[in-house]
Amino acid sequence: MAKDKTVYVCDYCGQESVKWMGKCPACNRWGTMKEMRISPPSPKGKGFNLPSCSKSGMGAVPLHQIEAGAEPRIDMNDGELNRVLGGGLVPGSLILLGGEPGIGKSTLTLQTVLQLQGRRILYVSGEESARQIKLRADRLGPVNEGLFVLCETSLETIFQHIEEMQPDLVVIDSIQTIQTETVESSAGSLAQIRECAAALLRYAKSGATSILLIGHINKEGSLAGPKVLEHIVDVVLQFEGDQHHLYRILRSIKNRFGSTSELGIYEMRHDGLRQVSNPSELLLTDNREGLSGVAISCSIEGVRPFLIETQALVSTAAYGTAQRSTTGFDGRRLNMLLAVLEKRVGFKLAQKDVFLNIAGGLRVTDPAIDLSVVAAVLSSNGDMPIEGDVCMAGEVGLSGEIRPVSRIEQRITEAQKLGFHRILIPSHNMNGLDKKQYEIELVPVRRVVEAVRELFG
Repeated sequence: MAKDKTVYVCDYCGQESVKWMGKCPACNRWGTMKEMRISPPSPKGKGFNLPSCSKSGMGAVPLHQIEAGAEPRIDMNDGELNRVLGGGLVPGSLILLGGEPGIGKSTLTLQTVLQLQGRRILYVSGEESARQIKLRADRLGPVNEGLFVLCETSLETIFQHIEEMQPDLVVIDSIQTIQTETVESSAGSLAQIRECAAALLRYAKSGATSILLIGHINKEGSLAGPKVLEHIVDVVLQFEGDQHHLYRILRSIKNRFGSTSELGIYEMRHDGLRQVSNPSELLLTDNREGLSGVAISCSIEGVRPFLIETQALVSTAAYGTAQRSTTGFDGRRLNMLLAVLEKRVGFKLAQKDVFLNIAGGLRVTDPAIDLSVVAAVLSSNGDMPIEGDVCMAGEVGLSGEIRPVSRIEQRITEAQKLGFHRILIPSHNMNGLDKKQYEIELVPVRRVVEAVRELFG
């Protein structure tokens, strides 16, 4: 009788090793190698088989003989979710939705499947009872007659129900609670999650049934515990936000069928999650007039432009060592911008604390927000408020120049739609731009010094 094989797998990058090591040779992280036992293959006739839709046995096919027609996607009846997925749900895909406990993953999923009328959906729950799911469904919306609920944690039993139903979509809530008899370990372990996800992937690719996995994140912030799960699935979505705030953000970390730069914004309400179609109106406050340290920037995430509020606070260092703290912005980039202000503009900020916050709980990576960060810091440092009808977009270089940004027309149109009268943009973006088609005043700037002169005189 064959014995179980023991390997050590890094739960951050998925690197395997035959012996334990304190430091992973691939990602150079300490203490991430976890022991995993791999059971020998089950004898023929034992174990479990995938449902009958499996097309195993097909031989290799020449590439030029494969028909690659445009396969229609499934409309999720949710504009934000469709945008993040790349236009809808691809049949036969395996999707992972992760987030912190209590952030609203199950609410978002149940709310979405309740809107998919005319499709057979199997909702597998290993954490809640059928009565709890029914109470939540009554609060979220009308009942979908094609939605079936199964409270089960055995993968073999789940496949039996899938074979009987042949659903269009299967929801697993959550993957940490599912276990298979072929692996001798507890549910949620690395071996269980890996084997269950691999079996679900084989089933999803053998037919047209899509599978949505819900996974929690660990204390390091990795989705569904082991990093290997992110390599298996087709799409990785992260649902994030602060439980003390109303807004939730849906991001795409990995997407084989679309862009990973899109995001969806939701508002948590007592009757579920509401889509935020115009986030600019919610991210901007009306009482910023006369306040220093506040600057408005026009950012783009994916193809969506929206205006965000950048807040800065500059004060004298109380203990001699200056602090640098950021929320929603890269801290290293803030240090670079402060160095540019000191070297190129002449503002001495080395002995001052600088705190930066992106309002609304957003995390922004668009380099066009650099100009608003610089403006907010200088506004707070001199206690000089910026006019409320001014916004800006521009990347700051190491020489103090304002570099051009992409999709400047969309940024200008969004600022004009929200009632702004002036917008500071890089001078290079003025090439080929028709000023007459905009009612908003375009102010081109080449260097940070020019932007400071336009904002503060």
